[in-house]
Amino acid sequence: MSAIKISEKLSVSHQPSVEDIQVLAGEGFKTLINNRPDREENTQSGTQVESKEANRLGLSYVFIPVTPDTITEADVRAFQKVVLDSKGPVFAHCKTGTRSLSLYLIGEVLDGRMSADEAVEFGRSRGADTSGVKRWLEKHTSRRPQVKGFFDKRTSSVQYVVSDPTSRKCAIIDPVLDFDEKAGATATINADAILGYISDNGLTVEWILDTHPHADHFSAAHYLKEKTGARTAIGEHVVHVQRLWKDIYNWPELRPDGSQWDRLFAHGETFKVGSIDAKVLFSPGHTLASISYVIGDAAFVHDTLFMPDSGTARADFPGGDAHALWRSIQEILALPDEARVFTGHDYQPQGRMPRWESTVAEQKKSNPHIAGVTEAEFVALRTARDKTLPMPKLILHALQVNVRGGRLPEPEANGKRYLKLPLDALQGAAWE
Repeated sequence: MSAIKISEKLSVSHQPSVEDIQVLAGEGFKTLINNRPDREENTQSGTQVESKEANRLGLSYVFIPVTPDTITEADVRAFQKVVLDSKGPVFAHCKTGTRSLSLYLIGEVLDGRMSADEAVEFGRSRGADTSGVKRWLEKHTSRRPQVKGFFDKRTSSVQYVVSDPTSRKCAIIDPVLDFDEKAGATATINADAILGYISDNGLTVEWILDTHPHADHFSAAHYLKEKTGARTAIGEHVVHVQRLWKDIYNWPELRPDGSQWDRLFAHGETFKVGSIDAKVLFSPGHTLASISYVIGDAAFVHDTLFMPDSGTARADFPGGDAHALWRSIQEILALPDEARVFTGHDYQPQGRMPRWESTVAEQKKSNPHIAGVTEAEFVALRTARDKTLPMPKLILHALQVNVRGGRLPEPEANGKRYLKLPLDALQGAAWE
């Protein structure tokens, strides 16, 4: 099949057949990247067929599905990493090859190896219309705030640094403190990566923001506050979550007043990240205390909406409510269609690479839990699905840390810290 050689390591092309994949293996390619979402056409192979054939032939297979209008920097960086890490030549495809080439060219411009005009000419000289690369770059550079996502593979969590390019001030949202439940070990790998990015980019931290007390990872808010001196914040309804878990843990010394954070935000309250206006939306349903942060054109919604191919978050935790979650989602969807939506988890359906950025328009069009769905249908769907889900493996570990703003238990007389795990406290959840 015909392919455009982009570099010594990368070639791009149109949709290959199964037979073409066999030829690629014979030609010495080591990695196959599929940049095409499934079901674009009835005739395309699809990721399951491609991955099965690639694995049979000993090729590494990576799924990074994009459309021309939905490419994000996370997609670009994932594409770059796959090419860099491949042990030999890489073959990337979409329908025509243009999207694969665009991912490469955007990365070259972002890293300073090409200008936008050079990227367009590069594509033109190889028979491809890559004018969309220049449009993407213009839109990307004009956006405020700038958003950098950090994916934690262990918990499928996404953490963010949200910065104002004018003042160089930033906020950190939902940072993860590493925890290995098998060894009982904690670490600051994720948080230190965030601090490294902040230092490398000359940023000053104004806020450390939690959207809610997390059930699947420890919060690094307290650690980052000690390192940066920035203010911590969460929604004011965290006090209800504290009271609930104070009873579950039989924890008389816990102060359920939210004093573990520097600020408790109310619904509709405003603040700033540098010179950028920010607003708080009370977004209950997943928990009693969940909030969303709308900073400039970016909404950080954590456990309400996932990526459009992943649906919505569960609503069966203590204090959760599917009707409340539906109402919270509707308020997020009332934002402008072009508003960016950043989720707090990505569980990589069909094994695709992690993604965390969409738009309100994409969510309304493509999220199967909400597109053309009534509230009653959503509640029925959510309730039925939640009954099949086991509790997060860290929920009892994490909540005793996170209802205290990320503070670990105090050391006991022997200098060691201990977690407290109540037995049979969460009845009704499915077993793994």
